[in-house]
Amino acid sequence: MFRRFLAVMAVFVLTLGVSGCGYNTLQTQDEAANAAWSEVLNQYQRRADLIPNLVNTVKGYAKHEEQVLTEVTNARSKVGSVNMTQSDATDETKMKQFSQAQGELSSALSRLLVVTENYPNLKADQNFRDLQAQLEGTENRIALARNRYIQAVQTYNTSVRTFPNNLTAKMFGLHVRPNFQPENEAAVKQAPKVEF
Repeated sequence: MFRRFLAVMAVFVLTLGVSGCGYNTLQTQDEAANAAWSEVLNQYQRRADLIPNLVNTVKGYAKHEEQVLTEVTNARSKVGSVNMTQSDATDETKMKQFSQAQGELSSALSRLLVVTENYPNLKADQNFRDLQAQLEGTENRIALARNRYIQAVQTYNTSVRTFPNNLTAKMFGLHVRPNFQPENEAAVKQAPKVEF
């Protein structure tokens, strides 16, 4: 009878200990980071789908700016060649490659928008203005999705690194996730120049 009581108490203490170890919290936060990453990829895909339409519209008006248009097309192709999955979001090297490709595309798009500032007929075209507004909205959505991902990773990483969750994380092989790093800091810090 006493052994039975000790066995029940041991199970109760073990259950209480496991429920307070942070495993469920870590799993919830990992899933939140995965969901945020999916939204980042979704917004980048939206941008990649929009770019061919923008480039074709611009080509009709600015044929002599072929180099800029070629750069945008090449950057988009490079972005398309970097395949990222949710599991890749935990690989620092793949995150760096992905961020670099996206940075190159952002830089090429900035140059493209500068070209449009130099051609009033292009700016006045309704189709281009609509596409430009969509592209601007997409860039804002990307920034918001990246920000949400950064916050989700920060919350997860904090949990993985704090006691007693760090013991649980080590026990189950959970590690700190890499986060976005600005790859092209010069492009991020310096606004494109528009000259008339």
